[in-house]
Amino acid sequence: MGKNTTFDFDGIEKQPLSQFTEKAYLEYSMYVILDRALPNIGDGLKPVQRRIVYAMSELGLVATAKYKKSARTVGDVLGKFHPHGDSACYEAMVLMAQPFSYRYPLIDGQGNWGSMDNPKSFAAMRYTESRLAPYAQVLLQEVDQGTVDWTPNFDGTLEEPSILPARLPNVLLNGTTGIAVGMATDIPPHNLREVTQACIHLLDNPEASLADLMKFIKGPDYPTFAEIITPRNEIKQMYQTGNGSIRMRARYEVEQGDIIITALPHQTSGDKVLEQLGALIQAKKLPMIEDLRDESDHENPIRLVVSPRAGKLDAEELMGHLFAVTDLERTYRVNLNMIGNDGKPQVKNLQMILSEWLEFRIQTVERRLQYRLDKVNRRLHLLDGLLIAYLNLDEVIRIIRQEENPKAVLMKRFKLTEEQTDYILDTKLRQLARLEEMKIRGEKDALAAEKDDLEKTLKSKARLKSLIKKELQEDADKYGDVRRSPIVKRDAAQAIEETALITAEPLTVVLSKKGLVRSAKGHEVDPVTMGYKAGDSYHASAKGKSNQLVIFMDSTGRTYSTPAHTLPSARGHGEPIAARFKPPAGASFVGVMMGAPEDLFLVASDAGYGFACKLEDMITRNKNGKSLLNVPKDASAVAPVKIYDYESDWIAATSSDGNMLVFPLQELPAMNKGKGNKIIGLPPAKGGKRETMSAVVSIPSGESINVFAGNRTLEMDDPQLEEHVGERGQRGLKLKKGYRQVERMEVILRPEEGAAE
Repeated sequence: MGKNTTFDFDGIEKQPLSQFTEKAYLEYSMYVILDRALPNIGDGLKPVQRRIVYAMSELGLVATAKYKKSARTVGDVLGKFHPHGDSACYEAMVLMAQPFSYRYPLIDGQGNWGSMDNPKSFAAMRYTESRLAPYAQVLLQEVDQGTVDWTPNFDGTLEEPSILPARLPNVLLNGTTGIAVGMATDIPPHNLREVTQACIHLLDNPEASLADLMKFIKGPDYPTFAEIITPRNEIKQMYQTGNGSIRMRARYEVEQGDIIITALPHQTSGDKVLEQLGALIQAKKLPMIEDLRDESDHENPIRLVVSPRAGKLDAEELMGHLFAVTDLERTYRVNLNMIGNDGKPQVKNLQMILSEWLEFRIQTVERRLQYRLDKVNRRLHLLDGLLIAYLNLDEVIRIIRQEENPKAVLMKRFKLTEEQTDYILDTKLRQLARLEEMKIRGEKDALAAEKDDLEKTLKSKARLKSLIKKELQEDADKYGDVRRSPIVKRDAAQAIEETALITAEPLTVVLSKKGLVRSAKGHEVDPVTMGYKAGDSYHASAKGKSNQLVIFMDSTGRTYSTPAHTLPSARGHGEPIAARFKPPAGASFVGVMMGAPEDLFLVASDAGYGFACKLEDMITRNKNGKSLLNVPKDASAVAPVKIYDYESDWIAATSSDGNMLVFPLQELPAMNKGKGNKIIGLPPAKGGKRETMSAVVSIPSGESINVFAGNRTLEMDDPQLEEHVGERGQRGLKLKKGYRQVERMEVILRPEEGAAE
């Protein structure tokens, strides 16, 4: 490009980018809303569905025709009417052929068209064959009777119907789902007989209320036989506003103690339900189920067998839990959004939908009758001319043979119109010779009677409504069936608390110094002598039951809780407890607790402060933990200890300098959080060295304790402990030499108390 190159933008349209993008996006949005995602109230179809059905009718694939390859249909649809992807087109076609997806399928498929367990497992279009289902005639029967407007296809070489002249409100019968730009639609399917009766009632009573219409339309009717458990007032609210939700629940029966699931909610896969149940069983969240199997076959499409354990829960209670935690109960969003007769999208209530559709039907029938009347008038006009020709056959033949311009002479001689004359001239001579006056007059009389009837119907609203009602009833008798989804009143599904599902087995939870946790069955385990990883050793333990929560405390005074049954087995070295929670940086876990919610524990910091606290005040679901003990700066929490009796227990506390103080537990307050009161007196730090409270224990009256100092253990009974009794907050007395570096203390319970514990 040379230095003198100039750019000439003359004749090029200039537009601000913001204005162009806004216009382009609005046009795209309107296209998606009107020409892709939302159904039309008239025929209840989206454009791609309408084009598939019409293309199949053009191919002659009626319900009585032979099946043809689906690829042939898809090819015609794409090549003539719908220039989009073949896979999307075929998927829309498959949906209309699946009896478990469509309440009244429009396509009759042969081959693999998917299954209820996996609707998208259908074979490729080169393998499957299809034709229209009998119900499709509801949409196509009147398409060539002047009932609809025609629009050019995408390349202007063909014409396609802008809408199909549905004889029934298909928008409600089959429903649909779709996502447009800024709006969506979720229309549930309904029962044909119910909707038809409501339409007939509305024709007779245009001011009918919603309550009147709901005497006929009880609610949606899905292709499956599962129960609708949405309360009637919620269904009424849904029909009143055009928005709401429908809850469906699987049906089951009990056979010889086993629960047999016989029907699943709409679009629910039996395989997925079994997978969900299997995962819950594997996670030990369904201990009340002994066995699970699928006995489905051709005779019983849905037969899932759940075998409960004897004496656990009754069938109703168990199924109530399964409804709450699996897809055996599902909720479906309802959003009655569609394109109305005015060409605009709107969320409509039930009365609006039926009234607007009846307006569409009345206009369609009027157009059909007018189209037929025009044809009858034209035929009568032609027959009048033909009768004149027959009565004057010799003269007509003479004029044709002798006159140079027979058409003009015939028109003048017999006062015929150009159309009549052309018809006479186009008629073969041998047909004219065989024509009989009686036949012509008979056809004229029949057409005259039909004309009279058509004109009367078009002029009378009552006769027009009677005709529409008659046709609605005929179609209801021909295509209708009984309701599949019973509407029943059921209590809300209630999930059983996770702890109630777990068997209450005794176990011991062990925490190592490096923060690894595991659980061993039984209370007879000696956690100190268990195997530990190299460089790791015993730190703390707690005895409880598998259906309880385990509470951990970290060095900052925060507590964390997790279900005991989820902890790893003691067969291994355990898992890092920090991985389950989100403790503060640098924090370590100092202790573990189990028991009943009202059980008391002594929580304290090595700064010598603490208090008694109920276990229920330590529980939290937050992974970040719960701030329980206020730990002073540079201090750390110590391992919490169990309190046996707040009224009579004694507290023994030791300092890192080898002092021990014993005092009545009652002198320490019971709190739900805080710093607590001083337990043992510690001198101020000197030269950066701080004395700490090294251990603390709660001792039942008259019991002994073991004091662990390195590899040495000192047993102290009641008289020995009494030597260290003082007032709360004092320094206490020195322990024996060799036992002053105390690591921990444990209560030695009498055998009967140990057994009870």
